[in-house]
Amino acid sequence: MEYDTFAASQYKTSDATSFAHTSARERWPIIITQGIDDVHRSLHGTQDEQALSEGKWVVSELAKLKYEVQHDRELTPIPDDGERDIEAYNNELKARGNLKWHSVAWLYAECYLYRRISSIFKQTSKWRSYDLFARQKMSTFKSSRPAVLELAARYKDIVTELEQKHTIQGAKTQEQLEEAEKVLFLEMCEICLWGNATDLSLLTNLSYEDIQKLQGSEARKASEKNILVNDLSKAFSILKAAQKQGKKERRVDIVLDNAGFELFVDLILAGYLLASGLATNVVFHPKSIPWFVSDVLPADFGALLSALAAPQGFYGTLSDEDKHAGKEAAPLSDTENASLQFLFENWSGMHAEGQLVLRPNDFWTAGGSYWRLPKTEPELYEDLKESELVIFKGDLNYRKLTADAAWSPTTPFTDAIGPMGPGSGIRVLALRTCKADVVVGLPEGEDERIKATAGGGGDSGARKWAWSGKWAVVQFSDGKA
Repeated sequence: MEYDTFAASQYKTSDATSFAHTSARERWPIIITQGIDDVHRSLHGTQDEQALSEGKWVVSELAKLKYEVQHDRELTPIPDDGERDIEAYNNELKARGNLKWHSVAWLYAECYLYRRISSIFKQTSKWRSYDLFARQKMSTFKSSRPAVLELAARYKDIVTELEQKHTIQGAKTQEQLEEAEKVLFLEMCEICLWGNATDLSLLTNLSYEDIQKLQGSEARKASEKNILVNDLSKAFSILKAAQKQGKKERRVDIVLDNAGFELFVDLILAGYLLASGLATNVVFHPKSIPWFVSDVLPADFGALLSALAAPQGFYGTLSDEDKHAGKEAAPLSDTENASLQFLFENWSGMHAEGQLVLRPNDFWTAGGSYWRLPKTEPELYEDLKESELVIFKGDLNYRKLTADAAWSPTTPFTDAIGPMGPGSGIRVLALRTCKADVVVGLPEGEDERIKATAGGGGDSGARKWAWSGKWAVVQFSDGKA
């Protein structure tokens, strides 16, 4: 806590004009209720007496937590479940004083909420490693079928061309080639950016059809005008310069956000970076516990690759919900099946050769901002300095980079990320669709302009435009300069 910014106060759940206020009173109870329903489903038909008994206890503890949130009770110390981060969470809770759910720093409280949920499961034997959000993650990925198939076919064509010709078709001169590479890089990153439109912790009520509208090439083109700051060209220049210099190891790190379709597009980007030679290896940073509903766990990689290894079985069979809804199975065509299996073989090969690496760390599920990284996790900090570029995906990573503080929206991004900014030794690229109040680096008057649009917040004092995921920022800081 002592390493966070004091230049601006953090958003609190007591601020009626903030999304923090809505989250504490509306979103969090819904998320816990969905978790209770998931455990009930897993309990159905369970024959193991211990699993049954523990599962019922888990449900009762989740119900108690929901009651505490809804009735604005005090946050209580997290029970010791044997994990090393308990002390840090509880020490900070004590240092912050007697906190209540409806009047607390949003970032800490939301992290505490998911850590508290995790502790319920970690106190059991049979449910210790259970992910109560896994079912939602995979069903959302399944619902993303049209976009998955579109991108799989595109990726197969691009990678095959790169591997066979080591160039881009139509590029005659070195300048044309580099410009074509840049265009492709920008497209891949924008796909990665808008993949965040399927954040399960926020889109709690959307139908599968609604989700599909947020994905696909036409949707991406229509959304380009909504990227308020776009520093992708700066990031491309950094990676291209390292490639031209002939550096033997050119590593890119991706601090992940959501599983399912977003993890799929993260792998699309990683595979492209490797196939194009813009990177020699990519390090993924997943979470170590179920986190903010849809965040990536190491197991989510296995689930995704298993789906791609046997895509006909995954996409060609109906879930129980679809059967009850009267839907009919739609098998994949031979071409679609081949494209998805190509992805499986391509990504599995990169992983086997050490080009794609998973590196979880408890820091990503700590209760504080990334301003704390140099002091609280120096080994991770030093490791990230070895990377050419560290890409931070999604809204929560952006909130943590900026300490979830109420900065003026014109505050430079490099200032708002504090110790992660200039002189840090880390090149930061934030890919973020806006789903929370904090936003920095905007041109003068931009915040006011968008507030004046329909649903933007107007004179209410709320920055409602930044809650929807309709707008995005892509911001870069060269900590090595």
